[in-house]
Amino acid sequence: MKTYIKFIISQFVKNFLYVFLIIFSFVFILNILSELEFFRDFDKTSTFLPIYLSILNSPSLIFEMFPFILLLSTQVFFINLFKDNQIQIFKYSGLKNSKIIIILGTITFVIGVFAIVFFYNFSSKLKNVYLEIKNNYSSDDKYLAVITKNGLWIKDITNDKINIIHSSGIEKNHLINSFITEFDNEFNIQKNISSDKINIINNEWLAYEARLIKDNSSEKINNYKIFSNFDYKKIQSLFSNLSSLTLIKLYDLRNNYIILNYSTTEVNIQILKILTFPIYLTLMTILSSIIMFSTKSLSSTSVKISIGLFFSVIIYYLNNFFNILGNTEKISIMLSISIPIIVLTVANTIAIKNINEK
Repeated sequence: MKTYIKFIISQFVKNFLYVFLIIFSFVFILNILSELEFFRDFDKTSTFLPIYLSILNSPSLIFEMFPFILLLSTQVFFINLFKDNQIQIFKYSGLKNSKIIIILGTITFVIGVFAIVFFYNFSSKLKNVYLEIKNNYSSDDKYLAVITKNGLWIKDITNDKINIIHSSGIEKNHLINSFITEFDNEFNIQKNISSDKINIINNEWLAYEARLIKDNSSEKINNYKIFSNFDYKKIQSLFSNLSSLTLIKLYDLRNNYIILNYSTTEVNIQILKILTFPIYLTLMTILSSIIMFSTKSLSSTSVKISIGLFFSVIIYYLNNFFNILGNTEKISIMLSISIPIIVLTVANTIAIKNINEK
């Protein structure tokens, strides 16, 4: 490996780690303040619990900020390069600006692959532990729902009754082929309810042609009402925190959704976002490099960084806009992920044409 390549790699990685640690510190502090606010009404909690939860939650937030971190890292790299006039030494050695951008893009792609293979899976496991602990301090601990290969399972506690609900599928606002076992507080079975279709549009469920089994006798009721803490929207929202799932678990969840006839749109978008993450990071680094070369004549460092942040905000909202269109199925999932990447690629391609003259 040539000396100048080693130098560029070492300097860029140092700047990346520097920016990463600064951003992580800010996120960690903000997390602690958020956790302290959450636990202020709880008397019997450990002093170190907010700190522990902040450690668990911060990595997943940092993963979402990787594009922003790479953009800043690239800007800091070029600021140091321009300040010491090292860029002129590279030019005299015959190293073109485009070559520097290619090297930085390659490093970023490697960082992106490392991020999705190791950092994302690590942060998602910590996030899962974080959510489990927080759930113990939330009112939601009285009910839970999980999706398995066998269908949807719900534990629901209402009016001193415990309902265990199993459904083989979800169709619009209805549970399909459901069986409900009702227990008392001592987990003694009170009755069983079966129905081919239950309307769950609100908290007062309506079981069509329900069959009640109690004390070794059964009866049929056409429209049987069941009060629940869940409705269709709440069941949907329970599975929306996909950042707590590793890539393998995301694929497992996707397969379970298919079995349950549950929409896989959100899971598919999450998987595609992760798989295209290295490309997205690379494009952000190239964009940041182009901005720095284009603003080289500006003496103000804060103006250069402000321009980079301005473009990063635009890209962030562009990504969110198309993700929302994908989640609501206004456009296809592939388009919702690929359009921001294509736009960024075209913009970089146009801007990089005369980069060697900068």
